[in-house]
Amino acid sequence: MDTAPTLTFPVIRGLEAGREYYVAMWTLRMLRRIAIFHEDDLPPELRSRRALNPARIPGISEYILDNPDDYVFSAITVSIDSELSFDPLPGESRLGVLRVPMDARFVMNDGYHRRAAIIDALKQRPELAQETIAVMFLRDTGLERCRQVFSDLNRHAIRPSRSLDLLYEHRDDKARLAKLVVMESEIFRNIVDIQKTSLAKRSRKLFTLSAFYNACADLMAGMTTGNFSDDAALAREFWEAVALEMPTWIQVTEDTLAAGEVREDFVHAHGIVLQALGRAGNDLLKRHPDDWRDRLVAVSRIDWSRRNTQLWEGRALVSGKIVRGKISLVLTTNVIKLVLGLPLDAEEQNVENTHRANREPVA
Repeated sequence: MDTAPTLTFPVIRGLEAGREYYVAMWTLRMLRRIAIFHEDDLPPELRSRRALNPARIPGISEYILDNPDDYVFSAITVSIDSELSFDPLPGESRLGVLRVPMDARFVMNDGYHRRAAIIDALKQRPELAQETIAVMFLRDTGLERCRQVFSDLNRHAIRPSRSLDLLYEHRDDKARLAKLVVMESEIFRNIVDIQKTSLAKRSRKLFTLSAFYNACADLMAGMTTGNFSDDAALAREFWEAVALEMPTWIQVTEDTLAAGEVREDFVHAHGIVLQALGRAGNDLLKRHPDDWRDRLVAVSRIDWSRRNTQLWEGRALVSGKIVRGKISLVLTTNVIKLVLGLPLDAEEQNVENTHRANREPVA
């Protein structure tokens, strides 16, 4: 009679590609107590998965702690390097108890960072210990099989576009505000793509939700009142006032001008300028809360043409191509602020001085 000590827990037995697997509900405390074989000290050629990246753990842990009533995790996948014994319950073929030798080695194929983050979160919120997570167990038949499992689980994992992620995000107030502005604006509803992060040449949209989110966040920085409706109304009022100074934007909404042509010919149809408008707008609203609309008319005097390389080269353009980056954003914002009669702060002035010095011909 086999009297070797075993670890037992209830599972559901399944069949995938002709191989048995088992699914259990483990408490989060069990994730901490069950020893997982760590491969991080092994050379890459002997590992079955990527090494743990400690930098990822705080973000996942904070997600749990910030959303204790609303966090969601997919199942963790673990291979067990040992013989497994499944005892079905009476009258059942799929429900039963899995018996695992106490000296078995548990190798995590998927969920390594989730487990580390959960253990970290439990240190701060021990009451989460009784909550559960699904764990899928596979029979470990060697390094080659474990590597293939890791590859298969991650091969088709594609992150959603940032715009789509923001569309479905309901915790971030900045995302909610940007979406509300788009949805309630006759203009921006027609020129903002709420799903894609980049636009195809034939797209009928001018901006992505991701770009509009950045611009809206900069516009409202330090200005939110706590009244979500009022904040969204102010943001929408500003952006619609900007659009009225951009005739080509309006033509796109009216289908009298192709969005692709506007993006090809003008810098103001790209995310960097949209965000720069948001940054300059933030300063405008703070300094001139009563007459900002009248002052905003000045942006119509800016030559937004990409052919105006004297103005845009080295700012929103490099060798005629739209660029993104902190310095480019500051330099593009400077153009708008100066036209609006707004002073540059110390950082903006330093960047502007450097840009102008670099453009001066050498004697």
